[in-house]
Amino acid sequence: MAEDFLQVEQLSKSFGETEVVAGVSFRVRRQEIFGLLGPNGAGKTTTIRMLATVLQPTAGEAFIGGHSLTAAGAAVRRLIGVCPQELALYPELSAQDNLVFFGRMAGLSGKEARAAAQEKLEVVGLLEVAGRRVATFSGGMKRRVNLAISLMNRPQLLFLDEPTVGIDPQSRNRIFETVEGLRDEGVTILYTTHYMEEADRLCDRLGIMDQGRLIALGSPQELKATIGDPHQVTLEQVFLELTGRRLRDTA
Repeated sequence: MAEDFLQVEQLSKSFGETEVVAGVSFRVRRQEIFGLLGPNGAGKTTTIRMLATVLQPTAGEAFIGGHSLTAAGAAVRRLIGVCPQELALYPELSAQDNLVFFGRMAGLSGKEARAAAQEKLEVVGLLEVAGRRVATFSGGMKRRVNLAISLMNRPQLLFLDEPTVGIDPQSRNRIFETVEGLRDEGVTILYTTHYMEEADRLCDRLGIMDQGRLIALGSPQELKATIGDPHQVTLEQVFLELTGRRLRDTA
C-alpha cells in the first residue's frame, strides 16, 4: 500500500464564534486523487486554505510529505501547488507571460520560468496560443491557464478547488486528462467539485463534508454500496442521502 503523503489530524477553524471546520481527519496516499465533496458552506475551501498555509488552523495539525503544517510552513509550500476556484490571471498579459510572472514569484529564474511555462502550457494543451492575451481566451482556456500556473513549481501535492466550474465539455475533458496524467507521473491530488460524475470518474477515494465535519470516507464504489447496489446507485444519490436535499445558497 502506498504511503500517506497528506495526514490531516483533527483540523479545525473558527471565525469568531462560528466553527467552519470541526475536527476533520483524513489521509491521502501518495499518487492518489482524493476528492473532497460537500454542499456550499460545508468547509471544503476553508480546509484547503488551511492545508495550503493560507489560513492558520484554530486547532489540529496536518503533515505534508512529513512536514508539519503549523511548524514548517515554508517546507510545506515548497511541496504544494494550488489551483483556486477564483481565476488568478492578468488578462492583458499573454498566457506565457502569466506563467513566467507566477514562476518568478515562486522563485524560478527567468530562464527556468520560461522553460517551465512552455512545458506546462503544453501539458494543458495551450502551447500553440502561448503568445495570445488571456483576455481573448474562452472560460475553459482560462481555467487551463489557471491550472498550468499551479504546476509551475512542480508540486508533489496539488490542490484543485472546483477546477471545471462553468466551462465547456471539451475543456473539462482536457482538464480530466491532465489531472489523470499528473497522477500517473506521481503527483498527489486533492480535488474538490460539485459535479458528482467528475468525482466518480477521477477520484480513487472521497471524503464528504457537511457543516464542517467529515461525514463519510471511502472509494466511490464503497460509498455507493452503503445505500444499494454500487452498479445501480449514483454518487449523487449517496451525496443527497448523506447531506439532505435542502438548498444551500451560502458561499
